[in-house]
Amino acid sequence: MTDRTIVSKIIQALADYLKRDAASIKDIHHLRDDLGLDSMAVIELLYKIEETFNIQIPDQDLPGLSTVGSVAAYVQQRLAPAKPAPSRTPKKSAPTSKKKKR
Repeated sequence: MTDRTIVSKIIQALADYLKRDAASIKDIHHLRDDLGLDSMAVIELLYKIEETFNIQIPDQDLPGLSTVGSVAAYVQQRLAPAKPAPSRTPKKSAPTSKKKKR
């Protein structure tokens, strides 16, 4: 899913909730200050986003989700495929020959 698709879905969810034209909502809009969402409305929006994108948003992540763009970036990060961990192969050391002392 592209960044633009994610932003479009989030903006459409906001437009539906606010009963506004989606074109009037921009990435830079603050959910509370610019769009007038109260705490309950933000929670309802995030619940809808969880359902739409099949993700869970932990409570500790909520403070960082204050603008349309930050919500979209968060969702994009959560949907991105996990990068495989670098393989940790043990370093091979040079063979040492141990001679018995006589």
